[in-house]
Amino acid sequence: MEASGAQYFLEIVTRPDNIPIVAMLILVIFFTWLGMRQAFKNDKLIDDGKEDEIPDQMWK
Repeated sequence: MEASGAQYFLEIVTRPDNIPIVAMLILVIFFTWLGMRQAFKNDKLIDDGKEDEIPDQMWK
């Protein structure tokens, strides 16, 4: 039985020299999501006229 594309992908991704690259990719995706989430919250505060609350939100 031949290996599927997913098996080849996992074989390549789990090689010891690729694990740090995969970890960095996961971290980049996480911190991009985190930054965008905060940006949308700040935009909503600005739209609601609550610009003074942005520093308070940043320190939470």
